[in-house]
Amino acid sequence: MGDGRRPVIADPIIILPYLGYGTRNKLTLCGRVLEDEGFRPSADADSRWRNLIRFWKRLESDEVAGARLRARGTETATDREGYFHLELEGAFRPGWHKVPLELISPSRAKATARVLVPSPKASFGLISDIDDTVVYSNVTRKLRMILAAAFSNARTRKPFKGVAAFYRALHAGVNPVFYVSKSPWNLFAPIVEYLEVQGLPQGPVLLRDFGLRSEKEHKRKTIEAILNTYPALKFILSGDSGEQGEDDRPLTDQKCYAASARILAISLSTTTEVWK
Repeated sequence: MGDGRRPVIADPIIILPYLGYGTRNKLTLCGRVLEDEGFRPSADADSRWRNLIRFWKRLESDEVAGARLRARGTETATDREGYFHLELEGAFRPGWHKVPLELISPSRAKATARVLVPSPKASFGLISDIDDTVVYSNVTRKLRMILAAAFSNARTRKPFKGVAAFYRALHAGVNPVFYVSKSPWNLFAPIVEYLEVQGLPQGPVLLRDFGLRSEKEHKRKTIEAILNTYPALKFILSGDSGEQGEDDRPLTDQKCYAASARILAISLSTTTEVWK
């Protein structure tokens, strides 16, 4: 502690905005304020040791609580874990919106948030799991899953064959894609990098807070929020048949939702069929 009241901030501070979603009337911006650990894009030649160090540094990130930010004249402050949430009202066209963010305390920094407003021409939306759906993760074997994430990177993780082409066909340049996972927000940057490397459609990435206790029903609540935000849009759910836990049912069982009639189909990564 410096003066006995505030922690000493050793590194420069950065704003890490997450990929968000909104409507024609409101944009929702979320992200985190952290000390900059100097992460750079990964490379195929990165050693397993370097990947492990990066993985560990991401998990033990140094968040900045009480930081004040501003976007388009609206201000907010981060919570005790460094997270922020902003809602901007206005008239917004369909597509990706770039929103400048400015850190005004305890130091100065800038970043640009990106928020998706789906097109009214969209026929449906796609809500996809990540682990063992778009990337091999060994999610049913927790130790292997952790080791796979720790010793690899966005360029060396093993993708599911054909999933990028499949998702691009579903996206068709207009249908929004949302990625939902129980992975912690600490891994947001490498997940987004992986999606880009594999040529998967860009879309909001919705993760959870990192802690010893997982947030209950994270996936169901996240998917419900998407369904409620776009009441006129129908959806396809894409998950895997490996996990059958209570928090995995939302991507494999449309009966989890009051609006189940809006679920057009469910795709499981262990099969090649999509069924009603």
